[in-house]
Amino acid sequence: MGYSLEQFSAECRQILKQDPGVEGRKQVCAVVQRVLQDADFVKAHLGDDVPERKVLYEDPELGFCILGHVYHGAKDSNPHDHGPSWAIYGQALGQTVMTDYFPVARPGEGKPGKARPVKEYTLTPGTAYLYNEGDLHSPRRDGPTRLIRIEGKNMEQVRRFPYERVA
Repeated sequence: MGYSLEQFSAECRQILKQDPGVEGRKQVCAVVQRVLQDADFVKAHLGDDVPERKVLYEDPELGFCILGHVYHGAKDSNPHDHGPSWAIYGQALGQTVMTDYFPVARPGEGKPGKARPVKEYTLTPGTAYLYNEGDLHSPRRDGPTRLIRIEGKNMEQVRRFPYERVA
């Protein structure tokens, strides 16, 4: 049975309403992995017309967002966290090389933080990974990729301070 966006968002909502903490997020991560196996869902919500960031669903009560991301070429990003929120990255197509970091110095007004890489791994189609509050990471995409991502809150509305990678 395939997923509709309504079914997917309702299942996430039900889980997060019962347990908004880490265990609930792990359950949502498992749902994301199941959705990634649904070729019809991926085709419907991650088509060529989808931009690098598209909000597919934003929960009016809990605030979490389901996003579609389509990257047509390579893209790299600096270390970052999701501020006071969490995120789940779900790889639909292509590969994303993720790097986890240890914060050497936290950022402040006018000065970027410093972060040292500690682990690198690849998200492949069908995998999803949870980043809790404060988890520093950076994605690198060497070619076209498509992702489903869930944010604990819409990060477009959250101010974050940058980090720089150090050896």
